[in-house]
Amino acid sequence: MKKILIAGTNSGVGKTTISLGIMQALTKRSMKVQPYKVGPDYIDPSYHTFITSRDSRNLDSYMLDDEKIKYVFNSASKDADISVIEGVMGLYDGIGIDLDNCTSSHTSKILKAPVILVINGKAMAASSAAMVLGYKELDKDVNIKGVIVNNVRTKTHYEIIKKAIETYCKIEVLGYFPPNDEFSLESRHLGLVPSVEIDSLKNKFSNLADEIEKYINIDRIIEIAETEEVSSSFNLEDFIKENKIEDKTIAIAYDKAFNFYYKENIELLKALGLNIKYFSPLEDKKVPQSDYIYIGGGFPEIFAKEIELNKSMRNSIKEAHINKVPIYAECGGLMYLGEKLIDQNNSEYDMVGIFSGVSKMTKSLKRFGYCYGESKIDTILSKKGEVIKGHEFHHSIFETNEECAYIMRKERDKKVVDEWEGGYSKDKTLATYLHTHFYNNLDCIKNFLNSGCKDYLERGNN
Repeated sequence: MKKILIAGTNSGVGKTTISLGIMQALTKRSMKVQPYKVGPDYIDPSYHTFITSRDSRNLDSYMLDDEKIKYVFNSASKDADISVIEGVMGLYDGIGIDLDNCTSSHTSKILKAPVILVINGKAMAASSAAMVLGYKELDKDVNIKGVIVNNVRTKTHYEIIKKAIETYCKIEVLGYFPPNDEFSLESRHLGLVPSVEIDSLKNKFSNLADEIEKYINIDRIIEIAETEEVSSSFNLEDFIKENKIEDKTIAIAYDKAFNFYYKENIELLKALGLNIKYFSPLEDKKVPQSDYIYIGGGFPEIFAKEIELNKSMRNSIKEAHINKVPIYAECGGLMYLGEKLIDQNNSEYDMVGIFSGVSKMTKSLKRFGYCYGESKIDTILSKKGEVIKGHEFHHSIFETNEECAYIMRKERDKKVVDEWEGGYSKDKTLATYLHTHFYNNLDCIKNFLNSGCKDYLERGNN
């Protein structure tokens, strides 16, 4: 099995650009490239998917244990020629200082994946060897097989760095990449702009692959990627068999405003027998008639005007709530289901109005990182006392008098470092800032499916 993990020394070192270029170069060689992203990121995987024409998967060891990580990896990679995993932050960065707590290095060990380390070579020479040596020695179980030097303008400079690293670290240097504004990607407050919004991606990434081939040894990367397979004891098939349902439909919001979903969440719903109908809160007139509704995260604040103008859609969502259709909404979905949204320019827009309250955009992150919610009450996703793991990452606050459904906690080095309340439940609608992966607590899906209203279901589906 061919697999490689591309890690950085730190965030901002250029591992995303390098990863995208390598994926595109491999794809242009007619290889089936299966992409992955370590951690909870939604935006980078959208670029991976665009390049490879295969759905990128998150390998998130906070929400998924080791066996589930291996299951996700094996399921998606089974017909691929090579798997390329983009790391998160720096190689050893995770929660606290535990090297095996949600780090790229830990993921590489779970999957027995060789690591290519991306470093910033600007203004460095032999000191680059000291940096690489530190990464090599910190955890000797991490298999760092190669180095790529980013942000180096000349081959002469690169050759000095290459010689230093190979002499003092005994690690192969696979190439370098010069700074090039052509390949910079537009950003916004939550990170890179999702791929669905950029029209020029095809040409941009095609050119990136050509440049990557000039400076980086792709043939050697393919050779390094040859490693042993890993097996998983996680058995999802039994869960699916035991909880299969028939003749039920779920409507899932998907457009430029709402597109943050874990692919496995949707695949699990489909495997359980649900007929999936996608709809656009921006463009469609009403939500498809369905037995369940799922509204993921995204950027409703960017498209707030279009959301307000689509009054018929907003009304149909509220009508579904009144008719007790189970509705589950995450982050951007929570903002959508409130009464109002105030954007970065302090402009106010009408939203659906299931929950009383106003979403307000702020200049800084309000919540960031992994956390878990303990349910204070029964909701469509969890029974009282049950715990759901996930992550929050948002620049908005939701000002409301609604009672919260969860006690939220953040831990670091096995200690609770922050606690707050969040999430809102009304009848059969649940909205929360928490993004979760259904595999982390499969009881959530059982609860969700069991929450369907028979009176509404008996009306039939269009």
